[in-house]
Amino acid sequence: LASASPRRKQILARLGFKFDVISADIEEKTLKTKPHAVVKDIALQKAFCIAEQYPDAVVIGGDTVVYCKGEILGKPKDKKDALRLLTMENGSWQRVYSGLAIVCKNKNKILVGYDVTKCKARKLDDKTLQDLAGKHMDKAGAYAMQDNDDMFIEKIEGSYDNVVGMPSELFEKMIKEFLK
Repeated sequence: LASASPRRKQILARLGFKFDVISADIEEKTLKTKPHAVVKDIALQKAFCIAEQYPDAVVIGGDTVVYCKGEILGKPKDKKDALRLLTMENGSWQRVYSGLAIVCKNKNKILVGYDVTKCKARKLDDKTLQDLAGKHMDKAGAYAMQDNDDMFIEKIEGSYDNVVGMPSELFEKMIKEFLK
């Protein structure tokens, strides 16, 4: 797993997979502009980064962004940016995109896909938004649906695991295809 995300690690373990975690140290940049293309490209970059070091391994890369009001929202840069993201998302529908890439360099195998889930954020007051800002600096959109005291998302349509950052249903389909 080319990711330090504890959520991706937990979901893969829950699915019964045995794996090592080696975080891909890349600058998450892409020339892609559509959210589904962005997450697929970054996931592939992460997977390739580790596949270069471990060419016989099956490497999984993942990336997640939030798309709201025409803007791709990644991880906040600082607390001020987190407040900006949360204010934009506040009371609005948004889409969470997660990309997955599975790579085995020596077998010359690459599989890339993505999932999308619609989420509706609760309308919170300014004080609550300020209290929430900065709490989830390592998460796209600056919120954490899986956190019990993060009440920001009130409704989802689609995969819960996708919102958490590891679309388990998509992964299970992709890994079966990859291992054929």
